[in-house]
Amino acid sequence: MEPEPDNKPPSPPPKRRSICHKCDRPIPVCLCHVIPTPPIPTRTQIIIIQHPHESHHKLNTTPLLTKSLLNSSSIITRRLTSNTLINQPPSSTYYLFPPSQSSPAVTLSDLKTALKNNTPPVLIVFDATWKHAKEMVSASEGYLSRFATRVCLDGFDGGIEGGSIYDSDLVLRKEPCGGCVSTLEAVARWLGVVEENGLEIEDRLVGLLKEMVRLQAQFLKPMRPRPKLLKKSKQIEQGKNSSDA
Repeated sequence: MEPEPDNKPPSPPPKRRSICHKCDRPIPVCLCHVIPTPPIPTRTQIIIIQHPHESHHKLNTTPLLTKSLLNSSSIITRRLTSNTLINQPPSSTYYLFPPSQSSPAVTLSDLKTALKNNTPPVLIVFDATWKHAKEMVSASEGYLSRFATRVCLDGFDGGIEGGSIYDSDLVLRKEPCGGCVSTLEAVARWLGVVEENGLEIEDRLVGLLKEMVRLQAQFLKPMRPRPKLLKKSKQIEQGKNSSDA
């Protein structure tokens, strides 16, 4: 006998999510109500160097910065060279990244006085996963070292574990170590120190980030401990019980 033909109609294609035409985010996580309008003017010129992969990531914060800050722009590239920037940046140019053994960095608090007495600064920020960002900085430092100073935020500590969306209202993705923050928060903290009305600007940008995290957290699944961690915690608990006996 021949098998009966399958007369079931084909499944309809999955519906695409409706996107807000203003903030370019899905309607359920639209952020138009917290994006500053009009964009905030700043003394600092902000140039965001964005990795090509990051430009497609749904939790990328660069579009929120360029919509929120009047004097900001982004460039999609893996490496910064003299051909990447239209104009040669001035001597008051800084790039934000944690220090390494071969490339120390000045903390933002130590740079505070010089920044406020200098010509309007240019801030270069790398936007990518931490792995890609390290590669981008390493590939760009030969060019950056001619005119720019490496700066890091206060509080960076490579010896402690970074936060996650489960334990912070400012973290969208798991950070590799203490003091590592998103691109949006890094720029907000820079402006909080450098700009005349910096604390007000920082508060507005941090509020935007908190709202983004809050909306995203609604779609998280409960975090379950990994099997290895469960086994380890049981062993610790059994050891405690044995010592108490």
